[in-house]
Amino acid sequence: MAASKRSRVNWQGYIPAITTPFIDEDTLDEKGVGLLLEWLVDQGMHGLVLAGTTGEWTSMTREERARLFTVAGEQMGKRVPLIAGCSSFTARETIAYAQHAGKCGFEGVLITPPPYVRPGPDEIVAFYEEVGAAIDLPICVYNWPPGTGIDMPLELLRRLAEIDAVVAIKQSTPRFTHFAETFFALREQVRVFGFPMDELGLTMLRVHGGDGTMGAGGVLGRNQTGFYDKLWAGDIEGARECGLKDRVLMKEWYTPELVGRFGSGPAILKAALDAMGLPGGTVRKPLLGVSEADRESIAETLRKLDMM
Repeated sequence: MAASKRSRVNWQGYIPAITTPFIDEDTLDEKGVGLLLEWLVDQGMHGLVLAGTTGEWTSMTREERARLFTVAGEQMGKRVPLIAGCSSFTARETIAYAQHAGKCGFEGVLITPPPYVRPGPDEIVAFYEEVGAAIDLPICVYNWPPGTGIDMPLELLRRLAEIDAVVAIKQSTPRFTHFAETFFALREQVRVFGFPMDELGLTMLRVHGGDGTMGAGGVLGRNQTGFYDKLWAGDIEGARECGLKDRVLMKEWYTPELVGRFGSGPAILKAALDAMGLPGGTVRKPLLGVSEADRESIAETLRKLDMM
């Protein structure tokens, strides 16, 4: 194990896990993908995660996910770091996605433990070891309890951080104390993402440093990237104002467990994009779109935040 593994990548700041535009139940909206990518880059995103939880990887075919990586890689080039969501049920599938992402110019992969089957600690370690040994891209371990049913404890995350290919952890536990213990234990070894964009997160970043937030959607544009841009520039009050807007969104659209209040996270974010005139579109079954009443609630939040 090398203490400097985190330095292999320059990932930092606000890196959203973006939605995937679909035309209908069966068609990837490639034009919509392109338009959304351009808007996000224009808003100053510090990187992008494709086919993550928000990207509805669970309802995409293998061919569609591969095509999404191809389209994004061709359009973005090296303009921003691209991270490929390569979660799946088997190491073999994850390896195939990661290898394709590497050919498309992606800089890394984001991977949860296999969902549904609830593997134990030794099985999770073996899974990441197998993937890491077979691919060239660095890995960001994704702790996502709502999706996997597992909130990986610090002892397990320590073991994963020892794997040579692992350079980062997306710590999406709903328990802030668990995020904090992960950060302080592993920050010299790997990058740790998950800072809340509130006064607590701002204080931690100012006093102890830190890497950033892999948030959902990026629908607030520069209000979210600005939290880090202004912090880095020494404009603490400006960063605080940006963070407050993100907290309004999180409070009004999500529960404390990070689950959507009006339906699924992708459905809420797509409704927000639609309201802003950006490529949102439909979610795929079994997910359902939000009601008209909830669309109005989402739009009201956006108006409150000067996004409409």
